Amino acid sequence: MSKIPTPHIQCDDINKIAKVVLMPGDPLRAKFIADNFLTDVITFNTTRGMYGFTGKYKGRYISVMGSGMGQPSIGIYSYELFNFYDVDTIVRIGSAGAYVSRLNVYDTVLVTKAYSESNFAKVAYGMRGKTLSSNKSLNTKLSKIAAKLDIPLKEAVCHSSDVFYSSNPTNDARDKHGCECVEMESFALFANAKAAGKKASCLLTISDSFVTHEVTTAEERQISFTNMMKIALELATTKLR
Repeated sequence: MSKIPTPHIQCDDINKIAKVVLMPGDPLRAKFIADNFLTDVITFNTTRGMYGFTGKYKGRYISVMGSGMGQPSIGIYSYELFNFYDVDTIVRIGSAGAYVSRLNVYDTVLVTKAYSESNFAKVAYGMRGKTLSSNKSLNTKLSKIAAKLDIPLKEAVCHSSDVFYSSNPTNDARDKHGCECVEMESFALFANAKAAGKKASCLLTISDSFVTHEVTTAEERQISFTNMMKIALELATTKLR
């Protein structure tokens, strides 16, 4: 275990961070979850405005922390959580754009694999593949939780893009690599989890569609995507080993 605090997380006690961490991209979404779903909340990080909280959900501890936007940002925070703070499991809970008509705005999606043209995994770990999988056993638990909560859950391969604004939005990810939605973080999270021997998955809410051109507002993305939050929070009550 390396010395803490780390350069990006001010917490000086690993016991203040739960074994399971939920990671929305937006730190204000992390605050929303802490304010509305957790009790006995402590703040373990405010450095760079990247809020991190630990609290109880149904009497069990769970943490939530923002990851920021893009693979370099989640790459830093998830690496430090896995390797310096002894976190076992990270579930990204984020927003995504739909590439296909099967996925509609507000649908909840469980990512089975993430494709990326990014060199993150190659540079960090020498991994040469462009597609990385989420943890199968963790995905099974999330699927069972969703069914128990009667929340429809669609599985999909996602495109983890390094580019938000593009003249070629699907960037061949849909047609050549089978990607049905796009976000910007999960590939790096899966790479870090694989390298550390930890568990990672990703739940997404469809925030906009390249097919229908529907969009949601910034406020809706922050406070209205609650189904994926409820599914992920139930991990606090579930044995993961």
